[in-house]
Amino acid sequence: MTKLPGILLAAPSSGSGKTIAACGLMAAFRQMGKNIRACKCGPDYIDPMFHRTVLGIESENLDLFFSSKEELREIYQAHGRCADLVVTEGVMGYYDGISFGSMNGSAWDIAGVLELPVILVVPCRGMASSVLALLKGFLEYQKDSHIRGIILNRISPMLYPRMKEMLDHGLADMGHPEVKILGYLPEKECFRLESRHLGLVTPQELTGLKSQLQEVGMTIAETVDLSEILKIAEQAECLEEENPIKKEVNGKQKVHVAVARDEAFCFYYKENMKLLEQAGCELVPFSPLEDETLPEGCCGLILGGGYPELYGARLEENEGLRREIRQKITDGMPCLAECGGFQYLQDGLTDAEGYSYRMAGAIPSESSNQGRLVRFGYATIEAEQDGAFLKKGEQIRAHEFHHWDSTDNGDSCLAVKPDGKRRWQCIHMKGNLMAGYPHLYYRSHPELVERYVKACTEYSKKGTRR
Repeated sequence: MTKLPGILLAAPSSGSGKTIAACGLMAAFRQMGKNIRACKCGPDYIDPMFHRTVLGIESENLDLFFSSKEELREIYQAHGRCADLVVTEGVMGYYDGISFGSMNGSAWDIAGVLELPVILVVPCRGMASSVLALLKGFLEYQKDSHIRGIILNRISPMLYPRMKEMLDHGLADMGHPEVKILGYLPEKECFRLESRHLGLVTPQELTGLKSQLQEVGMTIAETVDLSEILKIAEQAECLEEENPIKKEVNGKQKVHVAVARDEAFCFYYKENMKLLEQAGCELVPFSPLEDETLPEGCCGLILGGGYPELYGARLEENEGLRREIRQKITDGMPCLAECGGFQYLQDGLTDAEGYSYRMAGAIPSESSNQGRLVRFGYATIEAEQDGAFLKKGEQIRAHEFHHWDSTDNGDSCLAVKPDGKRRWQCIHMKGNLMAGYPHLYYRSHPELVERYVKACTEYSKKGTRR
């Protein structure tokens, strides 16, 4: 059994301040010299990327649609091993799950699976006694809410002592004296975090954001009881030491796979990359914005999601690389592309201002901004035909989130929402190409990775025979 101190930051709803609270707490504990790891509930790429890029803290997704309970414990344990504290940020409202009206996959569900104590971030602007009614609901909605502490958000230093006294008495009267009021986040400029900053981090923004979160961390050290939070984190249950069986390629030469990584292509699940490496891939980063050619010796290609629509002109200007990628795919180089990577492989891309740019031209279609979320949320992807990496009838889990759409999204697979009430055709599977808008979670069907690596190996042999 392993003791892994941890907390989960949750909130009544999105926009309550749990992201800035989580980032600020991590910054504060880092300033204390603690070894911190971060996690994010749900499928979002952006918060973990923000944790790594701005805070310099390794981060992991925790998702009960993608992973079984056993797999989730394994992922959490491996990620947090040797850390002094793991800070997990919840998703949406605390009890909101994978589908409407369900708590399955919610932050509450994940806290229960991992046996984590929860700290609820409560926005207090415009409320006094009503905060007690809100807390009563969250503490008693489920038999075990897992909530052990409260941080008040958007409250003045002058009001906080009176609010804390009232809430302490009120919680005791309701039969919850064990739930501690841990402090507050004041109304200060540094606590305002624009949502666009979570993903769009330019080098100029990065310096400012690091300084901002340093200030947030120093402020939280004064307004939040960090020592009490550490005591609460110690209440996290001991987890059984997991001994996952890793599928390593022993005694065989690794296959080199080119992975697009720059400002335009930056969305990758850590577990996907880990599974590829365990299967025998040497992942070689390259930039479709900057590099004139693919990395030498690569026999596979991966184009992840990101923001190609913000860099249309630069991607178009890099004509040599676009032409090489189109030719390699035509020649049979194995390629997995999703969302932004899928858009890059099409003939053209139109940005939000209506300007159109030529892309790689490997898929005869074009993508453009629809001015709204086109398809959003979890889906199970089922192949409707045999492909190189997914066979007819096989399923893999995925997530979609995009405002752009294509004139041809592909019809090789069928996507079905968890409640079964919506479905749509998606993904191009032709030869060694698999490309579409869904972000796939490889661990939900690891055979896809095994077939991809095998195809890369065969492609490499083909190249040596030329």
